[in-house]
Amino acid sequence: MTTLKEFEEALRADGNEAALAILQTLKDRDKAKRRTAPARRVTGKKMTSDLARRILELHGGTRMTQQEIAFKLGVNQGRVNEVIKRGKWLTEDPLAPEAVLRDRALARMAKAKAAPKPAAPRLRRPPPPKGEPAQLSLGDF
Repeated sequence: MTTLKEFEEALRADGNEAALAILQTLKDRDKAKRRTAPARRVTGKKMTSDLARRILELHGGTRMTQQEIAFKLGVNQGRVNEVIKRGKWLTEDPLAPEAVLRDRALARMAKAKAAPKPAAPRLRRPPPPKGEPAQLSLGDF
């Protein structure tokens, strides 16, 4: 299958200026129509009780899907689901299960950043004694 670039090069080599002009017009038209769509991947905002209430307002007052709500508010769709189905994040209580789990995860990440693990030394097997046939195992690779 020929690519558009190869086709254009063949037209240039053949000296077909009329076809090249048409091709350039089509390229310009396509370029003018092209647009950059916003990214669907969301970095995620910090979940607060105000944001949870806004999620419930959008869910109850509109016909938006969870994905659309997540995209509009800049949160993960899983967080939207937790708020709608389980009522998470509706209070500022630091002892709420989701707040406790978040704090534990943040503490683990901080601890892991502070003290990186040293690399474990690689153990090598001694070569087989001479005279015995060698045998490979998956651990040798």
